[in-house]
Amino acid sequence: MVIGASDGRLVVPLAAAGYRVIAIEHDPLALHGGEVQLPGDRTGHAMGMIERLKQEGLHDRVQVVEDDFLASDPVTAPCDAVWTSCSWHYSANHHRPLGEFVDRMQRLVRPGGLLGAEFMMPLTQRHHVLEHYTSPEKLRRYFIGDWDVLLTLRTNEFTEHAHVGQLQDHNHRMGLLLAARASTPS
Repeated sequence: MVIGASDGRLVVPLAAAGYRVIAIEHDPLALHGGEVQLPGDRTGHAMGMIERLKQEGLHDRVQVVEDDFLASDPVTAPCDAVWTSCSWHYSANHHRPLGEFVDRMQRLVRPGGLLGAEFMMPLTQRHHVLEHYTSPEKLRRYFIGDWDVLLTLRTNEFTEHAHVGQLQDHNHRMGLLLAARASTPS
């Protein structure tokens, strides 16, 4: 399962590798594509995940769920792996505590399964007051009991060039956490 599946940048490779994927995304532009503002006062067409899956012949391997992961229970069956990439820091998700987001993800992982998260770490003063910009150390408090943190990584600060949604060059620092749920409850 990919939560915050966006335009399918993680979903497409998983489906192409033969996995069945549940892709949860709430943003209509990410799902269906449309006109976007580009750097340099230009506009262009962004392909949505659904169109991309059809183009790649993978739509039959992916269950697309157009829903807000935090506002409902779009999927209840446990999955082998649950992943999110950079969805925690979006302002649309700040109305709920980060711990609730993590807990909802954990409940979807079957015993013996994996939870992975790529996330933004704080850089600016504004980031430091928002719990959704976090660190591997702070995330560990959510992985107790049946959970074992297998891997945490962090990048140095780096500059990303302007892109859709961020029309100026900007800096990031990223983190990654991979955790396993015990096969049998402790």
